[in-house]
Amino acid sequence: MQEFFRVLMPDVKKELRRGIIECSKRGLLHSTKWLAEMHHGLSDVNIDNAAPDDDHSFSECQLEGITPAEYSDYFLAKSYYDVREYDRAAHAVRNCESSVPRFLHLYSTYMAREKRRLDSTTDQANLNEPNQMRDLADLLATLRAEHGRGRLDGYGMYLYGVVLKALNLNKAAEQMLVTAVRMVPMLWSAYLELSPLIMEKKKLLSMQLGGHWMRHFFMAHTYLELYLNDDGLKIYEDLQAAGFSKSIYITAQMAHVYHNKRDVDKAIELFQALFESDPYRLDNVDTYSNLLFVKEMKTEMAQLAHKAVSINKYRPETCCVIGNYYSIRCDHHVAISYFQRALKLNPKYLAAWTLMGHEFMELKNTNAAIQSYRKAVEVNKRDYRAWYGLGQAYEIIKMHYYSLYYFKIAHQLRPYDSRMLVALGETYEKLDKCENSVKCYWKACDVGDIEGIAMYKLASLHEKLGDNETAVHCYIMYCEDERAATDKQSLYQGFMTLANYYEKKCDYERAAYYAYKCLDSDDRKTEAKALLKTIDYRRSAECQKKKSTATVVATAETSSEDEMEWEQLDVRARVPFTSIADTSKTTSTATATATGSSSGSSATGASTSAGARRLRAVPERVRRTQPNQRTLTGPTANSTATTPAAATTIPTISEETPGGSSATTATETETLEDSTPATATAEQQAAHDSSAMEISSVSID
Repeated sequence: MQEFFRVLMPDVKKELRRGIIECSKRGLLHSTKWLAEMHHGLSDVNIDNAAPDDDHSFSECQLEGITPAEYSDYFLAKSYYDVREYDRAAHAVRNCESSVPRFLHLYSTYMAREKRRLDSTTDQANLNEPNQMRDLADLLATLRAEHGRGRLDGYGMYLYGVVLKALNLNKAAEQMLVTAVRMVPMLWSAYLELSPLIMEKKKLLSMQLGGHWMRHFFMAHTYLELYLNDDGLKIYEDLQAAGFSKSIYITAQMAHVYHNKRDVDKAIELFQALFESDPYRLDNVDTYSNLLFVKEMKTEMAQLAHKAVSINKYRPETCCVIGNYYSIRCDHHVAISYFQRALKLNPKYLAAWTLMGHEFMELKNTNAAIQSYRKAVEVNKRDYRAWYGLGQAYEIIKMHYYSLYYFKIAHQLRPYDSRMLVALGETYEKLDKCENSVKCYWKACDVGDIEGIAMYKLASLHEKLGDNETAVHCYIMYCEDERAATDKQSLYQGFMTLANYYEKKCDYERAAYYAYKCLDSDDRKTEAKALLKTIDYRRSAECQKKKSTATVVATAETSSEDEMEWEQLDVRARVPFTSIADTSKTTSTATATATGSSSGSSATGASTSAGARRLRAVPERVRRTQPNQRTLTGPTANSTATTPAAATTIPTISEETPGGSSATTATETETLEDSTPATATAEQQAAHDSSAMEISSVSID
């Protein structure tokens, strides 16, 4: 803090007192008022025990710059000036040559012409009309001549800068005002005229204003004008710690900082403390009424309006407060009349132009709103509200490229205000520049969405582009935001979209959760009920499907335990039972024949035994499907004789055999068929019958 503010507070108070006297002598009333307020804030600092020579010098400074011969002219002119008779004041000191009366002559001339211009200005007139150029041309020539002769002091340089600025010669005006500040550091009006000419922080830091402590107040004020609220707030806090803790000006400025940061409660708290300490103060009361308007505190606004009227009903701030009061009551015509009255009192009153534009927008009078916003921009090109209002007005009349231009300027002035970014995103979306629109919405979310609608806009845009996954993610974040509850229509739209999405994904729990939330909406209730019925139907169908699937699975598990047994029974069922009966009829005959002819052909007997061994091997080949069974063994093509019955029976059984041995079966069949004679004897038929009997017995057992 020592490095920030190195001046002792008694010295500061002496400089303030000297500045009050100098500004008062020259009729610079606003600077005198500001310096007096700052001086009063240092009431704890005692400088009254000064040495006698200091008192003498202090009394002399009240008449310093005025020659004794011009005292009477000066006092007369100053009295006229104090009652706003500017022409008489200028005429009274027209021949004076000392610095103070000469400045009073020039400044009274400027104020007289400014007063005539304001009196003749209508509500719809241009603030920089050609008449002003003609009125100030003579004064500009006089000041240029005085400056050329080197007769202008710091106060004269200030007036020269003011005239140049009024004629839009801003570069020359900036040079004159910087020179005035360096020559007269206590001239607060010069700082106020210089501040609107600085458009960026880099330029502010590069300005050569000298090392006087007043530059801290100027920089903090300019930071607020540039909406660099944190930088300005830090300087004001440091100034309070340095000894200006009781300054009502710093308290009011800090309330402005919190107003710009949208910390409404903190700003209202500071304004209430300010008006309690200074109950008849009307400065900044219009900002306080704006805060009450935002909080919809109608009772407090009514009380504030009555109090302002009782103090001074002809102040522009009072008219603005009354206009806000009627605006919150939705009586927009009366509100406009009071804003116009404020502009009659002060055509450069920025707040009235902007607020009147808002009222015309409420009345759908777009042309009048555009005119009001343009006047506000003429007064102060850094007023982002006016630029933003112009963007909204052109958006209503569907001139989107104009709207985009004005929204961009508002965004440049307020780069971290999400409202500007959302407005840009909406305009880009209407111009089918969706990529830029997405960037604006995401940035609005990153900087802190003030209104809580950027995420909803982003979700709707992704849904429009067909990116449903991202849209659902954005809808979820939007619905979880507490601020979304203020916009019921958008909130229920998000709930319904999520419910439909999860219903399609068969996530019925989440779908039902979001659908039930929509039952509170009159517009969405029918749709939500229909969706809930669909969800219930699909849930029931899914439950039925699960039950049937479970039954099938249980049945399959039970049958698998007896798989081997069912396979064996299936094989046995395929052996024809008629063959068993036919075989039993021929058993006795075959036995008798075999007994009667025991000495028959040995070749036939060998053929019969070989066929029997081959037929016994068939069931083993069937059982190869079962685990741990031995591989087929036994005669194959070595058999030399068989019967036609054997030739027909073997292929029938082998077709039931699983894959691995089918080739072997075919080979055996071909061999048997080739070796079977064309005609069979009775002995061979008997041998075939006995072999068939053996097959039947093996299969049944």
